[in-house]
Amino acid sequence: MRVAEIYSSIQGEGFLTGTPSAFVRASGCNLRCWFCDTPYASWRPEGADLAVEEIVAKIETFDCEHVVLTGGEPMLFAELIPLCEQLHARKHHITIETAGTLYLPLACDLMSISPKLANSTPSLKLAPNWHHRHERTRHAPEVIRRLADEYEYQFKFVVQHPRDGEDVLRYLADFPSIDRQRVMLMPMGTDVDELARVSQWLTAFCNRYGLRSCPRRQIEWFGLVRGT
Repeated sequence: MRVAEIYSSIQGEGFLTGTPSAFVRASGCNLRCWFCDTPYASWRPEGADLAVEEIVAKIETFDCEHVVLTGGEPMLFAELIPLCEQLHARKHHITIETAGTLYLPLACDLMSISPKLANSTPSLKLAPNWHHRHERTRHAPEVIRRLADEYEYQFKFVVQHPRDGEDVLRYLADFPSIDRQRVMLMPMGTDVDELARVSQWLTAFCNRYGLRSCPRRQIEWFGLVRGT
């Protein structure tokens, strides 16, 4: 499994915000969001191929109950199956961060699903090949339904403008079984000023439609740096 980084930090997003956690960032992604804040795991994937046993051994050095498997897109790697099995056997709480376009049968305590809206597609000028591939691949409704049916879940949507919020509402209309109290809208941005600008309209929007606003605390705490 190709891994960009393994580190310990504090979860900054979602239901487990504030929880000390070990993070494993898989390197590689089947999408290319133009705003991706970890390009070293997507646009320009870095890292080393590690055996499952090597990954587990590194995680164990952190003495963290909670483990977050993120990317990139960790669901690209079949090694995720034995990795989750070994972590589960060691009594770790496992969160998977995924865009919800791929499925693997995993031991997982929280499936953190971040569907990619139309606002994520790179422009034709920026990446003509990836523009079409991303747009064709970013939405996989059957995978979304299966993940939501089989796992404890949270949904996180990245939004920048009120029209993105309207896009979320249209998306959710196709999935009436998704618990709206498990749906979070997260401001797009990589510094506190950007996040604050989006939050000016986002909190009221979420309150109006029975959704949750999801701060990006890791940006507030550490800035946009690796290992956080």
